[in-house]
Amino acid sequence: MCLGIPGQIQAISDAAHHLAIVDINGLRRPVNISCIVDGDQALEEYVGAWVLVHVGFALNRLDPEEAAATLALLDQLDLAEGTADAIR
Repeated sequence: MCLGIPGQIQAISDAAHHLAIVDINGLRRPVNISCIVDGDQALEEYVGAWVLVHVGFALNRLDPEEAAATLALLDQLDLAEGTADAIR
């Protein structure tokens, strides 16, 4: 099973290699954005965009509402896991 996590592009760190710094739930990580880049936009225009990140790659863009809903669901799953551990 694969899990993609929403993150927000904070900066372009290496334009030649399509690398960006992405904030993923408070952690900043280098992410390859080659899969979402098209020739119609300058890389700097991607700063602020929400993306779905899996194993260091931005797989697609997300609208802010979808990103927020996914992050809220992941928070709920984390709470559920903690509750299950406490019950055990």
